[in-house]
Amino acid sequence: MKVAVLGASGWIGSHILAEAKARGHEVVALVRDPSKVTDEGVEVRQLDLLDEGAHLTAAFEGVDVVISSVGGRAAGNHELVVKTAQRLLKELPTVGVTRLLWVGGAGSLEVELGVALISLPNFPDEYKPEALVMVEALEVFRNYEGDVNWTFVSPAAEIFPGEKKGEYRVGGDSLVSDSEGNSRISVADYAVAMIDELEKAQHPSQRIGVAY
Repeated sequence: MKVAVLGASGWIGSHILAEAKARGHEVVALVRDPSKVTDEGVEVRQLDLLDEGAHLTAAFEGVDVVISSVGGRAAGNHELVVKTAQRLLKELPTVGVTRLLWVGGAGSLEVELGVALISLPNFPDEYKPEALVMVEALEVFRNYEGDVNWTFVSPAAEIFPGEKKGEYRVGGDSLVSDSEGNSRISVADYAVAMIDELEKAQHPSQRIGVAY
């Protein structure tokens, strides 16, 4: 499968790229600065999402699936997240791509019925802008009516640097926690979950959460 990873030079995106490559997929890294991707055996293509006039044809030529790992923190532009979701859903079918996997946030996951994680008083203020735009992006996907088969993959409340265990649990809109109430997953195992979804396609047009 030929997979394009949008945001492949970022922390999560780079792990997803490495996991896809390790499993034998043909990987295209889509980045604003091609010099930031030095992985062998990876095709690097430039795509600047801040350039709204940039055409997507060259970036996605020959690609079967897009995995988007886009955040607004690095660019100082959180609106980029929602705009990217809207743009990809609109334009991907025009370039022959009809499957999109999205690196989502945990803030919209429910800790109990109708109570989102982001609404809790101890939710860190520094992560709220990023979490709020991911909530908006999720609504963009849920309101979408078109030909793109999407999956929005939310990580655990805590995603951390760590080794790959190769195991995790999948939930729906509820926050996945362990027996002690902790919701955690390493970035390496989040990447495993993402590529598992790429290969198995078990959750079309829905949001899932993944955690230990």
